[in-house]
Amino acid sequence: MLGIQRRRTATAGLCMAVAAALLTSCLGKTDTARAGRTDASADSTTRAAHKPNIVYVLTDDLSSNLIRYMPHVQQMEKSGTSFPNLFTTDSLCCPSRSSIFTGQYPHNTGVFTNNGADGGYGAFTKNDNEHKSFAPALQRAGYRTGFMGKYLNGYRPKNKYVPPGWDEWDVAGDGYRNYNYDLNENGEVERYGEAPQDYLTDVLSKKATSFVDSSAKADKPFMLTVATFTPHAPAIPAPRHIDEFPTLKAPRTPAYDRTSEPAPKWQRKLTPLTPKEKKQIDGKFRQRVRSVQAVDEMIGHLRSRLKEKGLADNTYLVFGSDNGFHMGEYRLRPGKQTAYDTDIRVPMVVTGPDVPAGKSVSQLAENVDLNPTFLELAGAKPPSTVDGRSLSGLLHGRRADDWRDAVLVEHHHAKSKKNDPDAAPDDAGNPPSYEAIRTADSLYIEYATGEREYYETRSDPHQLKNLAASLPAEKRASLHKTLTALKHCRGAKSCQAASGVQK
Repeated sequence: MLGIQRRRTATAGLCMAVAAALLTSCLGKTDTARAGRTDASADSTTRAAHKPNIVYVLTDDLSSNLIRYMPHVQQMEKSGTSFPNLFTTDSLCCPSRSSIFTGQYPHNTGVFTNNGADGGYGAFTKNDNEHKSFAPALQRAGYRTGFMGKYLNGYRPKNKYVPPGWDEWDVAGDGYRNYNYDLNENGEVERYGEAPQDYLTDVLSKKATSFVDSSAKADKPFMLTVATFTPHAPAIPAPRHIDEFPTLKAPRTPAYDRTSEPAPKWQRKLTPLTPKEKKQIDGKFRQRVRSVQAVDEMIGHLRSRLKEKGLADNTYLVFGSDNGFHMGEYRLRPGKQTAYDTDIRVPMVVTGPDVPAGKSVSQLAENVDLNPTFLELAGAKPPSTVDGRSLSGLLHGRRADDWRDAVLVEHHHAKSKKNDPDAAPDDAGNPPSYEAIRTADSLYIEYATGEREYYETRSDPHQLKNLAASLPAEKRASLHKTLTALKHCRGAKSCQAASGVQK
């Protein structure tokens, strides 16, 4: 059908061109100028039709140690480019996703937690972040847009509300168990139950491939975001994967069942993991691995469908996660929210037009960079209000002069645990409020309590030797100055200037 449609389009274009030539011969100068403007508009429309497509698969709490169990993502690494030094502005769902959508740090989105006055969907909308999202801008650039899966904590499908900027909207509220959920399908609520075909990741996979089909039929560039609830706890796998990896255990890294030395006060009461807790952690890790199998299969289905439709060579496929996840590191029971690499470092792999195969980008990147990256890939100019920078140049193997020296992490200790799926007991990683900066070779944390942590990450990659107390005064002052500048920056120019670290 697509080939027939293109032949019809070409035939129609030829007829229009002949008609335009005949018309021009009969027109005066003024009318000829008008005809020229019409032709330019038509050319612009033709160019828009050849803009690249973008498919973004956003997972929930998927840490980098799960990639080894995802063969389709591994294939993406071989055929595309990875960003091993991409970090999140906060290892917590709502603040992280707000930064992804808007390209702004939490102090500019106003979203610091999952609920309450400073968090969740309520804070996101109160601060007009829906209009700052990349979706409306991509629509204005001529794109057909789609969003499927998990949006923001506090969003309720039963309200039947579809945010601005989305042509296709298939979004759940509480879909963490992958069964028994409501889905807002373009303003109409559908209830899904417990049948195998209701498994949410599979439902999203089918809807995603259907969106590719309809976009190909429309012959229009598209941007599709598929946001799974997986592998967020309880990490329910699809029925076909429930018995896989029966003997798998959680990684025993050097940080497993150890605290840093000296440990910050909020960690000092942590006791060694018991044999029972280690067994439970292993079981939860197996569930996470099992649950991401359906996500990996979805990526395989999407790649196959794009190839079938002749769109693969003109589509950027982006795979990523909103947060990392720790499981026993630093004696912390399973959770996130810390400033350590287990939580703030998130995977990202990209394939697509002119993206080098098997490459790895060493520069520091952050989830605030996704908004301007998507816009630039689509041929739209990112607004000056974004805090991040486009990764397009790095993505295509080009040098980036004057790149940042540090990325910012901002975390507020939640005032309420009510209706928060990420609410964690203290032993799971529930630190006081903090700000931190991650550089190429260090991690520096300032807690609201006045405590500090500092790690030299090249010699201490697992962040076990806290050197804050022995930092030279000049070095401490430099780090504090950069952190202060970043946590007050606003807009691309300001945040770029703030991201330098004095040598």
